[in-house]
Amino acid sequence: MHRERPSACLCRHGRQAGSVLKGASICFLPGSTQTQKGVRDISVQTIWNLPNIISLIRVAFVPVFILLLLGTGRAFSIITAVLFAMVSLTDWLDGYLARRMGVVTNLGKFLDPLADKLLLTTILVMLIPLGRVPAWIAALIIGREVAVTGLRAVAASDGIVISASKAGKYKTAFQIAAILALVIHYPFWGINFHTIGALLLWVALALTILSGVQYFINFLKCFDGRPSSEN
Repeated sequence: MHRERPSACLCRHGRQAGSVLKGASICFLPGSTQTQKGVRDISVQTIWNLPNIISLIRVAFVPVFILLLLGTGRAFSIITAVLFAMVSLTDWLDGYLARRMGVVTNLGKFLDPLADKLLLTTILVMLIPLGRVPAWIAALIIGREVAVTGLRAVAASDGIVISASKAGKYKTAFQIAAILALVIHYPFWGINFHTIGALLLWVALALTILSGVQYFINFLKCFDGRPSSEN
């Protein structure tokens, strides 16, 4: 990943940054007249824009799905599936609005995949006791998500944002499709949704592992040759 190397600048914590990505956390150039209040105002506007609020709404639905998946029967399955499909559409909506409104931010790049991870992994866990998802597949998928989230946090703490790869985006799409079919579970209109969901879950697992390896490689490339900073 290409990194720009502007002249050193003083971050809000007063630490010198030797290498900063374009669009990284706000820094003060020596002699700048920018104030702390100005940065605080910008930060508030950055957090409370519409795309980020939509991502937070996805997070808020996590306990709702937990309660719904405690129910049994076809009615609960259909209600949960319809609601999950609607919430999943917001994954596309927040990205579209961010680009359309010109409010693509580092926070949004972090918050959007985090909301997806919380939502999808929670439903995967809830589907295990229902016998719809093998525990070992859920463990591999969740383990990958935790590892990537950790790497993302380390990179973000150093002012680096690593966007999701194409494999990562396909992974999310297949996970959503697989979970949707597995939530429906019961046969409808002659369609065996459980079998379709199980097949899609295998594809999602392969893409999950592939995108995780790619993210780890990109993470290493970002820090390759980076001068060590003082603690």
